[in-house]
Amino acid sequence: MPGAVRPAGWTPDGQGKGILGAIPALDKLANPNNTVSNMETKHTLDIKDMLVFAQVVKARSFSLAAQRMGVSKSRVSKAVARLEAALGVRLLHRSTRRLGLTEVGEAYFEHCDRILEELAQADNTIHRLHRAPRGTLRIATSVAFGTLHVAPALPGFMAQYPEIGVDMTISDRLADLVEEGYDLALRITPAPGENLVARRLAPIHRKICASPAYLARHGTPQTPAELRRHNCLDYTHIAARGAWRLNGPDGEIEAPVDGSLRINDDEALSQAVVGGLGLALLPTFIVGRELQAGRLVEVLPGYVPLERFLYAVHLPNRHLPPKVRVFIDYLQQRFGDPPYWDRGDALPADGPSAGAGGLSFAAAD
Repeated sequence: MPGAVRPAGWTPDGQGKGILGAIPALDKLANPNNTVSNMETKHTLDIKDMLVFAQVVKARSFSLAAQRMGVSKSRVSKAVARLEAALGVRLLHRSTRRLGLTEVGEAYFEHCDRILEELAQADNTIHRLHRAPRGTLRIATSVAFGTLHVAPALPGFMAQYPEIGVDMTISDRLADLVEEGYDLALRITPAPGENLVARRLAPIHRKICASPAYLARHGTPQTPAELRRHNCLDYTHIAARGAWRLNGPDGEIEAPVDGSLRINDDEALSQAVVGGLGLALLPTFIVGRELQAGRLVEVLPGYVPLERFLYAVHLPNRHLPPKVRVFIDYLQQRFGDPPYWDRGDALPADGPSAGAGGLSFAAAD
């Protein structure tokens, strides 16, 4: 059947290691007899028989199903016969040349197949939880956030998980996870997009900022309309030229702005603002310390840009690799809620540095 998931224990050519090898989680069921009472027929359903029936349907043959499970054909045939007797219905049409499902059998198979899949998932979960994360973790992240908050987290992460190596690319270009083979990307965006699994790690707040020296020379704007009279610097990856979109007491507005500098790096932009060149919309993950120390001042605190979030995104995968799962967990715990850069905390302690051999960075244009 298309889309069916074979349980752990199958080898690539379909040969099993016995009925319990084909269904590894079966002996872990709470009921030691692996039975379910059928009150209407007053017979007892054997869960193993249900799963044998599902394997027969998938193989389209008693003989092939027996071969795959490593048991005799007669044992398979008896299991299906017991199941039909317990249910009081015929599940299969049998002939010398063809094996087919009855209408009832087709409906019943769907349920049995789901049980097979759930057992396989349960078995994989146990293996995942007990398997040490290992391998090379390929990460893509933006330049500023990757430099300021991801790179400092790596020594502690790699000390905690010494069998994981990291290959990280920092770039403000949107990485293609499929084409470029990344396990994970960290993206700052209002929405993570379709066809990806996303986990929200932290809110990303941006504020209108200026230095005390600039405001002393030019005054402090009291309304968004007054921004026109100031040198408003733009981060070109987000801002539309000539306007800032802000949420205020009366909802979303578009404030006209103009300035002498447009730049595609928000960390560099923050340095221009700290130096007194003008006002800019800056993320607190970059300027949180400057705001807390008074080197920058928030302007028009009642007006903020549209909300964005930091997401960890990866391709859909029913069984997420442990190296990806533990890295996402580690970052979320490290960042906190609210994130440490908005709380005024010092950077989290990461413990001993990891060996340089397991870590590589690439800066992409």
